[in-house]
Amino acid sequence: MKLIIFTVGLLALAVMLLGVKVLFVKGGKFPSGHVKDIKALRDKGIGCASDNR
Repeated sequence: MKLIIFTVGLLALAVMLLGVKVLFVKGGKFPSGHVKDIKALRDKGIGCASDNR
């Protein structure tokens, strides 16, 4: 039972820390994970498969 409580608490802490920028910064957003929005991947010529129709 202690392990379940510890795990739930750890997950809650992780979610809270991930949301700090979104919750506490005015206009804060999660960073985009889309390939076209990552400059390093664009520089290497890596693109999204759904954009190459």
